[in-house]
Amino acid sequence: MPELQEIKRTLTRIDKLEREVNLKQLQINSLLAITQAINENVSADGLYNMYNSFLRWEIGIRKMALFFMEDGFWECKTSLGVDEELLKHDINLELPKFRTMRGIENSEHPLIREFDLVIPVMHKEEPIAYAFIGGFMDDEDVYNKVQFVTTITNVIAVAIENKRLFKTQLRQEVLNREVELAAEIQRTLVPSRLPESNNLQLSSIYKPHFAVGGDYYDVVEFPDGTLAFCIADITGKGVSAALLMANFQANLRALVTRCQTLEEIVYEMNAAVHRVTQGDRFITLFLARYDIASHTLHYINAGHTPPMLISNGDVTRLKNGCTVLGWMPELPFLEIGGVCLTDESLLFSYTDGLTDVLNDAGEDFSDEKLTEFLLQHAQLDAKTLNAKLLEHVEAFREHQPFPDDITVLTCKICK
Repeated sequence: MPELQEIKRTLTRIDKLEREVNLKQLQINSLLAITQAINENVSADGLYNMYNSFLRWEIGIRKMALFFMEDGFWECKTSLGVDEELLKHDINLELPKFRTMRGIENSEHPLIREFDLVIPVMHKEEPIAYAFIGGFMDDEDVYNKVQFVTTITNVIAVAIENKRLFKTQLRQEVLNREVELAAEIQRTLVPSRLPESNNLQLSSIYKPHFAVGGDYYDVVEFPDGTLAFCIADITGKGVSAALLMANFQANLRALVTRCQTLEEIVYEMNAAVHRVTQGDRFITLFLARYDIASHTLHYINAGHTPPMLISNGDVTRLKNGCTVLGWMPELPFLEIGGVCLTDESLLFSYTDGLTDVLNDAGEDFSDEKLTEFLLQHAQLDAKTLNAKLLEHVEAFREHQPFPDDITVLTCKICK
């Protein structure tokens, strides 16, 4: 009967080969179906359903759970043969332990111990998905099944990750367009042209840290020869600061043309800012009014970095004023400052982003370095001085980025 036994062994091998061929054909068909679905841009939910169906009906997997990251947490997107209550267990602390495919029979986690194997899908050494499978029988071709599940899991995971990245890119492009539009609008809020005469020169520097920023300056020229100008710094950066700056600009413009005194402007601005921010944000402001005929300057410094007035080699800090705007519903004190500018003078106002600039050694530009620069170049016209200042700061910072918005308003009073 040896011949009969050999025939049986041959038939068994043929049957095994047929099953392997059928499984391979099934795998190929499944991969083709998934690839077609991906090309047709089937939704992520549709791909999860296909994955579930293939593993259940085509591969015969009895237990499965597929996890993807969602809003910073790992969530089960589809499962097989697992009690819904078990899926409610938090698995986020456990998943980082799995970096390669491995058996998990000895896990103490109530959900994980339901499975036999975990298959992490990695991208640039970071996990993008985890598949847990289990419920294998002793007579199954576990190796081939696991190989196919690994392949199909990687295909599905990469496709869904690409969908996520594409959506993120689209959202970012929309956001970029909105920020560009906001930047264009913000540029219209600062003066495109500054007044100039034989006795007065004005020049500005305006460099938002991002596309939009929270710094602001303005100049208003009146028919009687009076000039009102200001520089302000809104707490924070980016779009939120820019929105508050736009609101501030609209209010200030209206008040400067309507109110008779600087005190009235500042009191009303403080109330307006507090109504909007409820004390959560505040604004520093230097506001001045210069009478060209009488050469008198009156100002209020509302918590802003004190501008420098340089005349005859002397430096005066313009500090008189009040606390920052918007911090309290009513200002506890206010003191107006005044000075008569009979000699040639340089009035240099700026936001603290200028002196916060660092170099490669970690040193800041500092008020001392700025004062030294201004004393050396005070004889220059306002536009040239600002240009040289920018060159000087660029050289000082070496390879370091600008840490904040930078705004400068330089006023040169000539005789």
